[in-house]
Amino acid sequence: MRRFFICFMLPLVFVTVPLLAGALIAVAIPIESRNFYLSHLTTLDILILVLGSLLFSVQTLMSRIALRWETTTFNESYDRSLSHLAQSAEWFPLLGLIGTVAGIMQTFASFDGSKIVTQSEIIGKYAPAITATMSGLFMALLNILPTWMVQTGRQIILKLGGPVTALKPPPEETL
Repeated sequence: MRRFFICFMLPLVFVTVPLLAGALIAVAIPIESRNFYLSHLTTLDILILVLGSLLFSVQTLMSRIALRWETTTFNESYDRSLSHLAQSAEWFPLLGLIGTVAGIMQTFASFDGSKIVTQSEIIGKYAPAITATMSGLFMALLNILPTWMVQTGRQIILKLGGPVTALKPPPEETL
């Protein structure tokens, strides 16, 4: 029972932690902010969210394999790929920054200086800048969690499992 818990249940729990963390962050955002964000999504936001979700899904699947305890060690075949994918998460804030700058430029370009601009006009035109920043930061945060969870999960599994030999399956009896 202990082996089943340490070798099978804990890795499953650890793989779900990044997803739960992302959901917790999304729920913790005030509802007015969330509604504003959702009502002002742009094409760049959707691109960031789709790419980030795909990257997160691939990392989650690889994390499940990386947390699998094999005979004497963890399955380390995906470690290098996981590391590279986590590093690619650094691009999301940059994509968000591109959207932010483009949104600011769009805002200023839309005002020719010949009339008085209302606050609602400024907010309406500036919204893409804010949503791009949010999309980029959220996807970056979400995509660094799987690799961190693999590293942390392995340490916890090893501590709970005791010596390496304690997690080995019992030898088969010969007749």
